[in-house]
Amino acid sequence: METKRPLLKLPKSADIPADRDLAVDAARVGCLLLVVLIHLLMVAAVATPTGIVFSKPLEDQTWFTEITWVGQIMPLFFILGGYTGIRSWRSTVARGETASSYVYGRLLRLLRPAVPFFAVMALLQVGGSALGIPGYILDGITGGVGTPLWFLAAFLLAQCAVPFTSRLHEQHRWRALVLLGAAIIIIDMITALTGISAIAWANFLFVWLFVQQLGFFLLDGSLARLRGRPGGIAWLLAIIAVSYLLLTLGVLAGWYSPNMLANQNPPRGALALLGVAQLAAFQLVAPLLRRAMRARALQAVVFIVGSRAMSVYLWHLPVIVVLTGILLLMPKVFQIPGTAFWWITRLPAYLLALTLVLLLATPLARFESIPAKYRTGTPAALPLAAAVLLTFTAAFLVTVAGLLLPTAVFGITATTVALLLLRSRPAAAATRL
Repeated sequence: METKRPLLKLPKSADIPADRDLAVDAARVGCLLLVVLIHLLMVAAVATPTGIVFSKPLEDQTWFTEITWVGQIMPLFFILGGYTGIRSWRSTVARGETASSYVYGRLLRLLRPAVPFFAVMALLQVGGSALGIPGYILDGITGGVGTPLWFLAAFLLAQCAVPFTSRLHEQHRWRALVLLGAAIIIIDMITALTGISAIAWANFLFVWLFVQQLGFFLLDGSLARLRGRPGGIAWLLAIIAVSYLLLTLGVLAGWYSPNMLANQNPPRGALALLGVAQLAAFQLVAPLLRRAMRARALQAVVFIVGSRAMSVYLWHLPVIVVLTGILLLMPKVFQIPGTAFWWITRLPAYLLALTLVLLLATPLARFESIPAKYRTGTPAALPLAAAVLLTFTAAFLVTVAGLLLPTAVFGITATTVALLLLRSRPAAAATRL
């Protein structure tokens, strides 16, 4: 049975498994830090005589759309999640455990950090309403900070499918990827032909499964072998070029928005093409990342952020919003976005926000480890499936409708019930999570 690790104890080099690719860890943390930076640049508020005006300064830049073709890195998140997911699943199988055991462990690691987040957001909405805070202010706050919850819904869905999709990968490999790609294209075509945007939500399943499936090839070394062949680097560059060419054609045809962030919810095939390009790009830079990760200082940064990644992801926007609120009490020069002064102060603001969210995430990181009471046995199939459905529904409703009073209250109710379902299980042999 796996024991809980101390929150601040850094691993020794000897403790790092030989088969662990530190380039994957570095890339995951790098993506997370980039997400924090992007969100910092997309939050601003100015006090006016008529009220508080919220804005997204980064989106107002003339070059914003173009930069999203590189800055939309969520596909890479799922690729790396696919890598770690199938690696964990194969370890589960090697220990003689079941798919239920795997899903149980994955669900706990995503569900437990979400419970305090939903609790605080529900309390903010209910308490704020009771105190007479205008609804548009409450909705502006919780609606904004709740946007990352789409990831919880999508990642939970994809990770719970790993026992099935890994079998597809082992039996069919490229054909499974082609099948998922075909499903994405069909959904995109139907959406384009009918103009019914709701149909595109079907790709909430297919797009993220496709991108996660790319991570399976990363673990199996398919891209590494390609890179090692004569002309392999040229082939990887060609994959990137072709992916972006197809993406450009999709945008010109009107299938996809030129703003890659706009293609995220509901997901479009543009993200699958970005995923292919990002997989090839990661394979190009992976040797550099591995060499960089030999430095203990960088290992420490990656471990500190990575060991509390879900807490950092969920809580960085609340921290940014609080800092933005404090600016409302300061002179106007600190508030007005897009000015030279505003851009100059973004670096110290980023470092401050990152420091505060890491401090906040340190006690919250306990929710990312599994307490002893959850580490013996696995719930029966029905309560486990119900817990997955409740957690997914709570996060997906926020994705579609926003984190408002009804979805916040439903979220804390659903996730609490899900946790209670997971605590009720038959006696069984110890389950390693």
